[in-house]
Amino acid sequence: SSLGFPAKLHSNLAEQIKNMYQLFISTDATQVEINPLVETSNGEVMCVDAKINFDDNAAYRQKEIFELRDFSQEDQREVSASKFDLNFIGLDGSIGCLVNGAGLAMATMDIIQLEGGSPANFLDVGGGATDKQVTEALKIIAGDPKVKAILINIFGGIMRCDVIATGILNAVKTLDLKIPLVVRLSGTNVEQAYQMIRDSKIQVITARDLGEAARKAVEVTHIIDNARKANLKVTFEMQ
Repeated sequence: SSLGFPAKLHSNLAEQIKNMYQLFISTDATQVEINPLVETSNGEVMCVDAKINFDDNAAYRQKEIFELRDFSQEDQREVSASKFDLNFIGLDGSIGCLVNGAGLAMATMDIIQLEGGSPANFLDVGGGATDKQVTEALKIIAGDPKVKAILINIFGGIMRCDVIATGILNAVKTLDLKIPLVVRLSGTNVEQAYQMIRDSKIQVITARDLGEAARKAVEVTHIIDNARKANLKVTFEMQ
């Protein structure tokens, strides 16, 4: 009754809800959103429209469903990211983000906005990323023409900081990356990772905490914005 359906339709409604639950379970769905669920003029309960998401990990047993996927309707960056087990969502800002862990990624984007910047993406490399995944992640981020700086924020718990450092250095060389990188690392083998970056002589801006990293990333984008307004080209050189 709280859904607004008359008592005579409750059994029909209950059957629809049971069917929705069965659909959710049998298809390995992660979301079944029905909107609207209506009463028709002839007294039937009907799902008029729906949004359904499926667990990518179940693709092997839901082949018929996943064969219907139309990649042309998706953000190609997200498609590319999924091939390397990266979680990517494109946004409208100018600071690319590469982070391990969804919670840390959300916090990173919040701090960027607090410092006056805007994130260009959500990208979570997960807890066991390889240097190949880091390279592909940076390739995807650098492919966005709106990105003026990239902030890498890694907590080395499961993920070792030296592995991330190796990935960063390889990516910069492989991609001939010209976009300024701000790197903040914390956790396992962090000092070893920072030493690797220093020894490489590659132009990377380092930071010891997230606040400092976000401020530096925002400052870099402001420098680039001001230079472009004056029709100037900016190159960065570490002191």
